[in-house]
Amino acid sequence: MGGSSPVGGGPSGSAAPTEAAPAALRWGEPVRAAGEVRWCEDVTVGFRNSGGSAVRSGTVTFGTHVIGALGVDWATVTSTEDLPTPIGAGARVAKTWTVCVDAWRVPWGMHVETRDVTVRWK
Repeated sequence: MGGSSPVGGGPSGSAAPTEAAPAALRWGEPVRAAGEVRWCEDVTVGFRNSGGSAVRSGTVTFGTHVIGALGVDWATVTSTEDLPTPIGAGARVAKTWTVCVDAWRVPWGMHVETRDVTVRWK
């Protein structure tokens, strides 16, 4: 008489813990804006986590090209920054970084273009 109700709310009396899906981070192309000096520019990148867990840490690596007056790509210099974490499940985030190379790498008449973005996250 007077039976007990199942624990966990399921008909079998057991509630299996569900694991959230892993993070799935995507990012867009860099949006560039001129910096205050020819060897720097402001670079904005948008991120979207379509996974079920937050992105908790990571880095963004920029490939900045040194471009000559005639359009020749003379060199590519990399720099690394931290991701704007945490990026929650389903969240969209954008961040702007000032990306610079050494001034001596960009003589008069040359400029920089940050074209490449690589991201690593956990």
